[in-house]
Amino acid sequence: MNKNYYAILMAGGIGSRFWPVSTQEFPKQFHDMFGSGETLIQKTFSRLSQIIPEENILILTNHKYKGLVMEQLANISEEQVLLEPEMRNTAPCILYAALKIQKQNKEALILVAPSDHWIEDENSFSEDVRRSFDFCSGNDALMTLGIKPTFPNTGYGYIEYETNSDERIKKVKQFREKPDVATAQYFISQGNFLWNAGIFIWSATSVIKAFENNQPELFNLFQSGYQAYNTVDENHFIEENYGKAENISVDYAIMEQSTNVFVLPASFDWNDLGTWVSLYEKMPKDENGNAKVNCHSVLDASKGNMIRTAKGKVVVLEGISDYIIVDKDDVLLIFPKNREQEIKQLRSRVGSEFGDHYI
Repeated sequence: MNKNYYAILMAGGIGSRFWPVSTQEFPKQFHDMFGSGETLIQKTFSRLSQIIPEENILILTNHKYKGLVMEQLANISEEQVLLEPEMRNTAPCILYAALKIQKQNKEALILVAPSDHWIEDENSFSEDVRRSFDFCSGNDALMTLGIKPTFPNTGYGYIEYETNSDERIKKVKQFREKPDVATAQYFISQGNFLWNAGIFIWSATSVIKAFENNQPELFNLFQSGYQAYNTVDENHFIEENYGKAENISVDYAIMEQSTNVFVLPASFDWNDLGTWVSLYEKMPKDENGNAKVNCHSVLDASKGNMIRTAKGKVVVLEGISDYIIVDKDDVLLIFPKNREQEIKQLRSRVGSEFGDHYI
């Protein structure tokens, strides 16, 4: 494996739309969402380790999840786990990790990937990442992998690329915010729009330079700790300074501000597993379109349901269709699939009425 290849594995989110399975204390990336025997972070780490040396994969997460990371990724060292004392979105943690990596290896090429996405064709994913690494090794470029849209999704941002080249890697024209349905339909009709999957590739040098040019205050904050990185003083510096960082995404911080941004249309299927319905879409289903995780079932006149319980529980349904049914400890959720976007608000309501223990 190429010793210059590194990865930043983002594992700090809560996954509130997967409530009640995903909670503040035990977020979705640490769950076996498919009932396959592997959690999402374990699947992602395994996928990345096919390209990148395991010791070069850094896991960025909230300090409260350190124990879960170490338990589920048993082969990593504590030095590979970068702990955020406070939640500050993606730009601060990516800059911190990039500076730490650059101090270790000035030739480093870095992949940034979420820990909770679904990718079926891992060979195609590996090929796309290698192609992107090759491009970034010879160019001052900020790269992203874009997903070819299959329907006018209003829940993703879009990437518009220039059409004046036949090369597989495209120059990005602009990033577009999450659209309404009509705008999403227009994007797809143009043929040069991709879903923004939040997967980035760049050299350590290029991304740090982008922060220096576009976010000088943020750059100066983390650059001031450069001598401490990879030493016993690193944790103290981060504890003292991380909370001073602006709460800003890497898209806003550098990608939308830079002119050297490129995208590779991905050759693999992808799902961000952001909701119960997105999980349902990727699950095997019975003859009536019911998807089941962990449970045994007797389902009469019931179609299109997403059902998840504790392992081995028996679920009996009669005349129930198109519902999300999730049984987790002391919470039972029975909710229409077509209103799944309300689950995040429902979770907050439960927390305010009954206490944070339930969320």
